[in-house]
Amino acid sequence: MNVQRNLLRILFLLASALAVHVYAQDDAKPQLGLQPGLQPEYQIGSGDNIRVTVFQNPDLTLETRVTENGTISYPLIGSVRIGGLTISAAAAVIAKALKDSNFIQEPQVNISLLANRGNQVSVLGAVNKPGRFPLETFNTRISEMIAIAGGISGGGADTVILTGTRAGKPLRKEVDIPGMFLDNQLGDDIVVAGGDVIYVDRQPLYYIYGEVQHAGSFRIERGMTIRQALAQGGGLTQRGTERRLRVYRRGAGGQVESSSPDLSATLQPGDVLHVQESLF
Repeated sequence: MNVQRNLLRILFLLASALAVHVYAQDDAKPQLGLQPGLQPEYQIGSGDNIRVTVFQNPDLTLETRVTENGTISYPLIGSVRIGGLTISAAAAVIAKALKDSNFIQEPQVNISLLANRGNQVSVLGAVNKPGRFPLETFNTRISEMIAIAGGISGGGADTVILTGTRAGKPLRKEVDIPGMFLDNQLGDDIVVAGGDVIYVDRQPLYYIYGEVQHAGSFRIERGMTIRQALAQGGGLTQRGTERRLRVYRRGAGGQVESSSPDLSATLQPGDVLHVQESLF
């Protein structure tokens, strides 16, 4: 029995030494500045539910919620700020406070996450499973969050909007999801942070009526031209003519402007195409 107890104590001492080592490394470099491919440790956030245990001290076991200012109230030592720390670093802070207060000579503290409430990202709009999703690590990217939300739905746009804060300043970024992969713009697949909101708008549409086979509204494909839009509408009727095609487009001032466009021109979201009847 004594051998088993000594072995357990050695294992906990090794775990504590590792926690202090990780804590020192966390202070030496920012969590979001790690090298690509490394998995940062989870950081405790406001609202998280945690369990704190101390080896051979069951009376100090505590299940609690991290307050909005990142603190918990712990027996013997009172208020402790652990918000924003990794789990191992938070355990080291509590262990140091217990030791400095002369309550326990060599405390081995362990923290386990019961519920992730403080580091969540909201994914809204045209996705298959909108909602709030927890961040398990701090290198989760926009594309991964959209995948967690079930992907963009059939009626969703290619471009998504990310809003949040970085270094205390508001952030708003529009990201072309297919373009990241088709145009090798992987740098736009930025890392998300707790509190971010990702919004996927509805797909952009254009409208066509007049002397076409299939009038109505249609999705605008990437780089779509007016000629391709006419083809998507089934082409012209026998009475229609391309020479009397009009495009109605809302200008910068909000006024709708009419023009006779070049058929190779790029279609814009909200464009209305009117194919008129031939005069001859």
